[in-house]
Amino acid sequence: MYYNFINWLESHTIPCFYKKILGIECPGCGMQRAFIELLKGNFIESLKSYPPLLPTIAMFLLLILQLIFKFKKGVYYIKIIFIFTASLIMINYLFKIFLIY
Repeated sequence: MYYNFINWLESHTIPCFYKKILGIECPGCGMQRAFIELLKGNFIESLKSYPPLLPTIAMFLLLILQLIFKFKKGVYYIKIIFIFTASLIMINYLFKIFLIY
């Protein structure tokens, strides 16, 4: 059943409208492929496809835990992880734009 779900995800990926219209990738391009590779257990392929995926997942998990448990310094840590994740997304995007294209 787990593999059926992964196959379903692979066959129902959403195309990037930004790439379709402008012809270049958006800052989030590769996230779906990386997530599917992560679900398959291919951590290296996931990191190659979209390096900011794991910090993004960690940020959302911490956000959910903060909403539930109201940690004392949780908001501070969410801000730090957000800045790190946003920086990593932009570095990855600039790397793809200037060095790959």
